[in-house]
Amino acid sequence: MAEYVLTTCSTADRPREFFETRNIPFICFKFTMDGVTYPDDLGKSFPIDEFYRRIAAGAMPTTSQINATEYTAFWEPFLKEGKDILHMTLSSGITGSINSANAAAAVLRETYPDRRIEVVDSLAASAGFGLFVELVADKRDEGASIDELLAYIDKIRLHVHHWFFSTDLTSYWRGGRISKTKGIIGNMLNICPLMNVNNEGKLIPRRNVRTKKKVMVEQVKEMEQHAEGGLNYSGKVRISNSGCLEDAKKVKALIEEKFPNIDGEVEISNIGTVIGAHTGPGTVALFFVGDLRTQ
Repeated sequence: MAEYVLTTCSTADRPREFFETRNIPFICFKFTMDGVTYPDDLGKSFPIDEFYRRIAAGAMPTTSQINATEYTAFWEPFLKEGKDILHMTLSSGITGSINSANAAAAVLRETYPDRRIEVVDSLAASAGFGLFVELVADKRDEGASIDELLAYIDKIRLHVHHWFFSTDLTSYWRGGRISKTKGIIGNMLNICPLMNVNNEGKLIPRRNVRTKKKVMVEQVKEMEQHAEGGLNYSGKVRISNSGCLEDAKKVKALIEEKFPNIDGEVEISNIGTVIGAHTGPGTVALFFVGDLRTQ
């Protein structure tokens, strides 16, 4: 069995230490803030807290996906070392970056015909994507081959659940995802949309909930309904947040109270600069393994 490397991209929204300690190289998307372009390198080049402070003050960052040339430069050193590649991308329901990855892979397969490059659509985002990568890395570390990992990915991909809420709709209407009128009225009435990622990897608003306290309860109820084993869930849980750590901690406390058998700590990470450019501050996202995402 040929040696292989598991790679991914920065939008998996886990701390840099996670990727380093788990031996998962990642490639960075980019964002532009106030006319300057930065890599989405998990806060190394641009502090996450400052990123959300600037958005709250009126900045409107834009993002750019990874192109085929960048993928080629990222992967080629591994191929020269004689390693195969299994790469997991951000959901195709959110970005077209997988098309660039596939284009780069096609060219590299011709240059390195003895090497194998597999590109996988995660249908996941933020730390839900990160949780998916973590589960795959666990299998890799158990000695799984690329083919075994691909089978495992197909088995669990639509079982990784994402439930988001936002307490600030400003970035949503600035980015054209809702009308300005709905955004302003929603903010005035303390409406917090509860959203999830569907079976096509797209972020879908499910219902509006009045007040932050109530939407946190509703978010946890979704985990009660969908988590594998219900309240006896014994898998991993991850939370990410965009400049609202205290809200994330409250959700974590609710989860730990309801689900006593969780595997390890409920880890909280930042929603990175690329996903965060679209959500703005005020979003808390909850991720776990559960039943099949069918819609």
